Amino acid sequence: AVVLCAYLEIGGIDLRDRPVIELGAGTGLLGIVATLLGARVTITDRAAALEFLEANVEANLPSELRPRAVVKELTWGKDLGNFPPGAFDFILGADIVYLEETFAELLQTLEHLCSEQTVILLSCRIRYERDHRFLKMLRGRFSVYEVHYDSSKDVHIYKAQRGGHKDDF
Repeated sequence: AVVLCAYLEIGGIDLRDRPVIELGAGTGLLGIVATLLGARVTITDRAAALEFLEANVEANLPSELRPRAVVKELTWGKDLGNFPPGAFDFILGADIVYLEETFAELLQTLEHLCSEQTVILLSCRIRYERDHRFLKMLRGRFSVYEVHYDSSKDVHIYKAQRGGHKDDF
């Protein structure tokens, strides 16, 4: 999450007033930083994480920015009706590729949330064969490019979009 936050800060990505969703937020660091960078962020995780997530948003965002960050429950592949299809300009995920049994649901969720213009940014370590399998599955549905590698933390950032988009964001 820290690597993707730094990438958002220095990567020349303009998030101001852009609709953003963070998947599998955990602590919410990425969504909080995106909010501080001006985005309107939906920060999601499973029900068990929401209370902690809400507390972190409350503690780490100035009161005037809190309305720009909404915490919502999202179990991949399940609660998709609660999220309008294609409504987000950016989908963010940090360290969410680790349970192979969730890969199909994660891909289903990404497809539901994506429009032709949506940019997906995922940061992860590539540690195991299953990580390569997920990237292969992702490449089967999206155009995927590695846009950054932090060698000190061994973290890759991938950009994915529908179709053959090679546009900069």
